[in-house]
Amino acid sequence: MSTTAEAERTFDVVVVGGGAAGLAGALTLARARRSVLVLDSGSPRNAPAAHLHGYLGRDGASPAELLAVGRAEVAAYGGGIRSGAAGTAVAADRAADGGFLVRCGDGSAVRAGRLLLATGLVDELPELPGLRERWGRDVLHCPYCHGWEVRDRPVAVLATGPHAVHQAQTWRNWTGRVTLLAHTWRPAAEDRELLAALGVAVAEGEATGLTVDGDELAGVTLAGGGSVACRALVVAPRFTARAGVAAALGLPVAAVERDGVVVGSCLEADPATGATALRGVWAAGNLTSPLDQLAEAAAAGVRAAVAVNADLIEEETRLALEAYRSSRGRA
Repeated sequence: MSTTAEAERTFDVVVVGGGAAGLAGALTLARARRSVLVLDSGSPRNAPAAHLHGYLGRDGASPAELLAVGRAEVAAYGGGIRSGAAGTAVAADRAADGGFLVRCGDGSAVRAGRLLLATGLVDELPELPGLRERWGRDVLHCPYCHGWEVRDRPVAVLATGPHAVHQAQTWRNWTGRVTLLAHTWRPAAEDRELLAALGVAVAEGEATGLTVDGDELAGVTLAGGGSVACRALVVAPRFTARAGVAAALGLPVAAVERDGVVVGSCLEADPATGATALRGVWAAGNLTSPLDQLAEAAAAGVRAAVAVNADLIEEETRLALEAYRSSRGRA
């Protein structure tokens, strides 16, 4: 369907975001015989990773493969997908008919009766030369996603806050060779005692860069000339919600805290249904729950889609009843 035709049509639901949450929601809605359009900017959060793990039936697949399969499944049930600039939602407004008008990066716009926001988040990494280039490969943050691949290897944890102690404690489940780097945060005496009890070494001095052997991480250099050998570096990103469309609609974004420290932001939504504070708008995935893994994000997309469909059914029932009563009154 052309973008011109799409602009003239009001979809039952426009899904903003083509990751696991958005595609799972779109698939559910398309199977419920709803007209659905997915707007996909093509910048998935997990793109740097070579493989995804913990997703039943797709363990070891590439992120791109999962998304390609998901798009094909949505399309098989009549769902539409727009990518690139045409699929990049930049703003949304309430339309005169009570629905929504979503404006895209190519200057086009699409109309929707309901919106499902699944735009995810951005991982903002600590400042360290070479870190971004190795993100998702051997610079990691989730042991459940990558722990098995670095099992029994030397792992270093870049300490930028108190959560680093928990990270070291958790990664020890996969390897007994864990070192905490006192980068911009130094553990207190009680933390050092806990780490010592677990056999976790503490390396003093701010990290200054990475050393790479071939195309593999070999270690981290420290201020003063020292270094720590490691095959994986664990970091704590700041999880920042991709909330541009939500903000355009006036939806509130909340701070996400961990260990008393703000570690990111998220869109506030009902955890069971994904309903937001704005009538007609739902949200799912990492946009609302930054710590969810892939399978959890997909499940949230399904739950939100069921809630959206229930809302459409309720509206259709109300309109049918009004029409029936009106016709009976004229008779």
